[in-house]
Amino acid sequence: MASVPTVKMLINGNFVESDTPHFEDVVNPATQEVLARVPFSTEDEIEAAVPAARLAFQTWKNTPISARARIFFKLQELIRNNLDRLAESITAELGKIRSDAEGDVFRGLEVVEHACGIPSLQMGGFVENVAKGVNTFTMLQPLGVCAGITPFNFPGVVEFYTQTKTITERWSGDSTKIGDVNTAITLK
Repeated sequence: MASVPTVKMLINGNFVESDTPHFEDVVNPATQEVLARVPFSTEDEIEAAVPAARLAFQTWKNTPISARARIFFKLQELIRNNLDRLAESITAELGKIRSDAEGDVFRGLEVVEHACGIPSLQMGGFVENVAKGVNTFTMLQPLGVCAGITPFNFPGVVEFYTQTKTITERWSGDSTKIGDVNTAITLK
């Protein structure tokens, strides 16, 4: 019997094994094959992840907009080059038919393509004379670390939507995701 991989946590830029004794199996609903095991992170692991994300936020919030745009263009390229692998993973983990899985990844790709316009998305705004002698302006500024719990049924579009909206609109400068965790795929 082949060994079942354990999904590693990403903390401070490093993939690390969890010390938890508690795991959830990722099961292919069509075959009942266990594809991976996802750890229920320990309190100590969460206590390590949050400060690491806060530290990363300090760098991200000062990253020039053009550099952020290049990151999204690279993500777009990775998704396009790995669309089949991503769709295959969604099919195996969620039981979606292949065409639905490909559509989900493609809709996520569209969200990332929108995020490539980050220079325009970051502009904020100014309105003159909203009331007598009153002008208003909007500045988009980073807030900090946040967590997102997302539904499992549309992992491509929902994951990319929540993460790219978080980053581009600067609701926060870095996000820590807690919740629906799918099998990690290394994209090259």
